Amino acid sequence: MQSIMTAVGFDLDMTLIDSRPGIWATYRALTAATGVHVDADLAVTRLGPPLRQELGEWFPPEEIERAVATFRALYPDHAVAPTVPMPGAVEALAAVRELGLRVVVVTSKLGRLAELHLAHLGLHADVVAGDLFAAGKAAALAEHSVRWYVGDHVADMVAATTAGIPGVAVATGPCSVDELRAAGASHTLPDLMEFPPLLREIAVGSGRAAG
Repeated sequence: MQSIMTAVGFDLDMTLIDSRPGIWATYRALTAATGVHVDADLAVTRLGPPLRQELGEWFPPEEIERAVATFRALYPDHAVAPTVPMPGAVEALAAVRELGLRVVVVTSKLGRLAELHLAHLGLHADVVAGDLFAAGKAAALAEHSVRWYVGDHVADMVAATTAGIPGVAVATGPCSVDELRAAGASHTLPDLMEFPPLLREIAVGSGRAAG
């Protein structure tokens, strides 16, 4: 019998949502606000790591924190409306609910900004844990009883491995299937469209499905 606290964890950017158009627009707005050129086309090809890491490619160290604050202030007006769900995201979350499990989003994005995206798209999560990356996500996965973690980045597989749970990789972000497997993915999928049958298989097989 599964615990009511058992959950499936999801990364956000390029796993549940395609935030590239909105993040691109925010980087363009950041360039306009600061006068520092950020190659938005390049930046959106490598989503996943923390914002500070990307901004460190464009701003000197002493200006990074101010750039982070400016980017986050611009974000709600520029990034939320253009963002769309990834193919299969709605169905993936529905499959989690059908099995009586909870949805936990663990992301490197600031939690309040992640929540804006989820609310705008009508994607409900029971818990959102933000501003976490790679092994830093493991504590949140354990705290919220996440049994499987779904992500598109090698760092997400590191998070799952560190937490001692299976990592389900979707090849919808910047990392290849081979890279995801090498990082420890227990399962690799082309996208979330194939997640519901996999979840039913692994949840029932592990005795974690409701009923």
